[in-house]
Amino acid sequence: MQTEKAIVVKDLTKDFGKFRAVDRVSFEVQKGEIFGFLGPNGAGKSTTIRMLNGLLLPSSGTGAVAGYDIIRETDAIKQHIGYMSQRFSLYEDLTAEENLTFFGGVYGLPPARLQQRTAEALRQVGLLERRGELTRNLALGLRQRLALASAILHEPPILFLDEPTSGVAPISRRNFWDLIYSLADKGVTVLVTTHYMDEAEFCDRLVLIYQGRLIAQGTPRELKAAVPEEIIAVFPDHRLGEALELIRKLPQVAEAAVFGDGLHVATTQAPAAEAALKEALAAEGIAIRRLGRVEPSLEDAFISLIEQAEAGNRDRGPGAGGQ
Repeated sequence: MQTEKAIVVKDLTKDFGKFRAVDRVSFEVQKGEIFGFLGPNGAGKSTTIRMLNGLLLPSSGTGAVAGYDIIRETDAIKQHIGYMSQRFSLYEDLTAEENLTFFGGVYGLPPARLQQRTAEALRQVGLLERRGELTRNLALGLRQRLALASAILHEPPILFLDEPTSGVAPISRRNFWDLIYSLADKGVTVLVTTHYMDEAEFCDRLVLIYQGRLIAQGTPRELKAAVPEEIIAVFPDHRLGEALELIRKLPQVAEAAVFGDGLHVATTQAPAAEAALKEALAAEGIAIRRLGRVEPSLEDAFISLIEQAEAGNRDRGPGAGGQ
């Protein structure tokens, strides 16, 4: 079955007893797109991925992956996807090449094709020269690449990456994203979950999930443009944490958060907020190195949208959560 849309989800819901982990989530992913699934830990991202992979049955709602129904056609879905979970499914007492040989057997690749694809996948992730090393001896960033190689061994058109760079050093994260780009350039659809804001910027489109609910979706540019507040960047010369607490208490400030070695302050009253925070910091002897209004970052958008969702939850009473 063929479709122009790689993934279609409508009102997808998952309950565990009385606990609702995913609450009526709907989105579509186009073929060849890098689609980001953004949210804090416990938001419901992994639960959604498992339903799309056929590992969990939804409580209600519908979905299709590669044109196949996520409830009735899970076996067909598994033939068309690659999946890299948060915990790399690698055997540490096998070499890199032996791990791929094992997974190739699981995928049903014939021997000649398996040998060819093992070499190609190892070369693609930069591990061909380390094919004989035990997996346990590889650094975390290299095990991450090996896990990706195992997920793409059978050349799936759709790839699910669930928090693939969690705990990995920044340079390894950047190198891994270069691999994702190379796959997308070849037409592979990539759905990646992350809680890193810089990684979310690399995606073509994003959905933001919070406490099991989808609260926003669009391109990174669209999400940043939707921030209703102005952003003031403040760089105190010291005592950053104390400055943050002081600024958060100001009535002119909607939200404030650490951003690099400074603070981003969201406000709908920018002139009044600038004057108030200068006065508050000066009263405590905290000098300001630099202050000025800036364009909202994706992190600013994330904080603003979460605050809006929290306000909605307070209006409704106790909310849901997710995994």
